[in-house]
Amino acid sequence: MNERRQMGALEAEVLELLQSAAPEALTPGHVLERLDGVLAYSTVVTVLTRMHDKGLLGRVKQGRAFAYSPVADRHGLTARRMRQALDADPDRHAVLARFVDDLSLGDEEILRGLLGGALPMRPPGAD
Repeated sequence: MNERRQMGALEAEVLELLQSAAPEALTPGHVLERLDGVLAYSTVVTVLTRMHDKGLLGRVKQGRAFAYSPVADRHGLTARRMRQALDADPDRHAVLARFVDDLSLGDEEILRGLLGGALPMRPPGAD
């Protein structure tokens, strides 16, 4: 369990690194350099490959290696996870109804605005 948590933390660190490098795709060697070389090259390749297989990263051939980049920004990846959770349950109506029931009034207003086609104003400092 501890190793799994560490891998999740490493994936998060690699994802943050790749998002900060955008739009530049990075090879495993570049990722290793930016992580201060504290990992084995094969570990970096394994993490990048797993993240690609999970649909978090895209990759293009660059010389003899692949160069990786995130498929979406942080908000896009969160939306993707929400959509995957929704897709995993056959009763979409029940899931969406419970989701809306649990929203704060502020979030409900944002959602109503988005569904109505008008983006609500963001409060100062919101991101």
